[in-house]
Amino acid sequence: MNEKKYRVTLTEEERAGLEAMLSKGKAAARALTRARILLKADASALGPAWPDEQIRSALDVGLATVYRLRQAFVEEGLEAALRPRQANRKYARLLDGEQEAHLIALACGKPPPGFARWTLRLLAERFVDLRHAEHICPETVRQTLKKTS
Repeated sequence: MNEKKYRVTLTEEERAGLEAMLSKGKAAARALTRARILLKADASALGPAWPDEQIRSALDVGLATVYRLRQAFVEEGLEAALRPRQANRKYARLLDGEQEAHLIALACGKPPPGFARWTLRLLAERFVDLRHAEHICPETVRQTLKKTS
């Protein structure tokens, strides 16, 4: 048997908790699948210590899922392995409050001559022409106006 980098060894209490969770069936489907993976990957005396490929085919999950779950269990513990990971992406604001106020005021004003109403593209172009920003795309205008409506 080849050595795993992240070896799952459950204690009797952890194993009993996972089995209880599965028997109740009241948790989220993702948590139940993760519990099944951990039980099959368990390399303790009570566990079957299935290889990743066998777990993948039996539970219809990806190999990367099994690997990441092993890693999360070893590095962060059982609770962290059962709950979904937090997104680590930060979304920077494209416009500050003052710029949003100018955009809203512009959208509430009269459209340019020759147009019956403002379009997102017209608003974006006029906003840049007034030097409130160097560049702004129509999608940013849409999101800003949607957020404030």
